[in-house]
Amino acid sequence: MADKLSGSQYVIVWEFKIRPEVEAEFVEKYGSIGVWARFFRSSEGYIRTELVKDVAVHQRFLTLDYWRSEEAFNDFRKQNLAEYQRLDKELEGLTQQETRLGAFWFSKG
Repeated sequence: MADKLSGSQYVIVWEFKIRPEVEAEFVEKYGSIGVWARFFRSSEGYIRTELVKDVAVHQRFLTLDYWRSEEAFNDFRKQNLAEYQRLDKELEGLTQQETRLGAFWFSKG
């Protein structure tokens, strides 16, 4: 699938609804230099993370995790599943709801 869109990136999009009192901590942990991004950086297949805030629903955020390919993400997650699950469990108190919206191909062109 990666060669279908040459020069594209695989992007996983998550939606988070957070409690207002934890917004600063959420942004710190889930932003481009947060714990998730630092964890992902150990993979050569990881590119970057973006965190965006909804302008109308103030406690709604999206994360966009960019990877070189679906395989790169799947391999990383499989090889680091224990730490992935530990981080997810550790940070679950920051969110009221977490939904994977999907995975997409992002074309840079």
